[in-house]
Amino acid sequence: MMKKSLEITPNLEPLFGTRDENLRLMEDGLSVRIDLKSDAVQVEGPQEGLARVERIFQDYEHLRRNGVNLHNGELNGMLRLVVADSSVTLRGLVESGRQRSAGIKRMVQPRSLNQRHYVEAIEQTDMVFGIGPAGTGKTYLAVAMAASALLAKKVSRIVLVRPAVEAGERLGFLPGSLQEKVDPYLRPLYDALYDLLEPERVDKMLERNVIEVAPLAFMRGRTLNDSFIIMDEAQNTTSEQMKMFLTRLGNNSKAVITGDVTQIDLPNPRKSGLIEAMGVLEGVDGIRFIHFEDGDVVRHHLVQRIIRAYDSFGRAQQELPLGIPATEETRTSLKPQ
Repeated sequence: MMKKSLEITPNLEPLFGTRDENLRLMEDGLSVRIDLKSDAVQVEGPQEGLARVERIFQDYEHLRRNGVNLHNGELNGMLRLVVADSSVTLRGLVESGRQRSAGIKRMVQPRSLNQRHYVEAIEQTDMVFGIGPAGTGKTYLAVAMAASALLAKKVSRIVLVRPAVEAGERLGFLPGSLQEKVDPYLRPLYDALYDLLEPERVDKMLERNVIEVAPLAFMRGRTLNDSFIIMDEAQNTTSEQMKMFLTRLGNNSKAVITGDVTQIDLPNPRKSGLIEAMGVLEGVDGIRFIHFEDGDVVRHHLVQRIIRAYDSFGRAQQELPLGIPATEETRTSLKPQ
């Protein structure tokens, strides 16, 4: 067991996190003990752990001096990656995030190991499936990578699609123009675009059809070349729609398919095209599947707890006969004696 003292400057305190959560993260992940003194941070632990903590402090100071100020949620997510993988550094993450974020309002930065695998898969592969619960960044990161590719002139257009299953894809009875009818179903995709790019820029790109946002039914019969194509809410596609979409891929194009198999709105959930594709395409060369978990949730901290609570509730319900509420009393009474 070795000891080392790292000098504290007043500017390093944001690194500690809310209630020192980032220091606790380093302690747990790097098998060290960190004590705050009046003018120093005293670290005890194995040599490798000490060296990695020192590197984190040095990288943070270097970034701060170069005008990079990381807010706590972003910093905590990056530190999770640094702690989990000895080959990852804080500076390296920021530099790769900057390269992805040229021309974008926010730095495109994964905050969990699965998000990092997802971003890397999108960079390296022409077709990626991102599957997991709400709030794990599947859609947002895909739109961010699409915007990055467009601004870097790697593709000439972005195509964003969603199945409008809530209206049965029969939109004729809804009031308004065709665009006004489909826009409510595509709102999350617009939200991501406006969050990443200047609104005026998004509006111009939409006018010029450089960015196209459309319901999935509009993709039939098309071949999409030189495009970055994203299908959101893919769990609500039928088998036929999924096959139709996947075969739209043209030359120099990428496709990202996102979905949550726990939120299927189809009349028969077993007919989900996403579930079928997971079985049919697993192992196909050139296609990657990234599975997200509740630990990857990057929304409000309550979202992670809500997802876990519903998962527990769902498991409890499955143990009971149909129609009996899952209370502690019923679970106890129905257990074999």
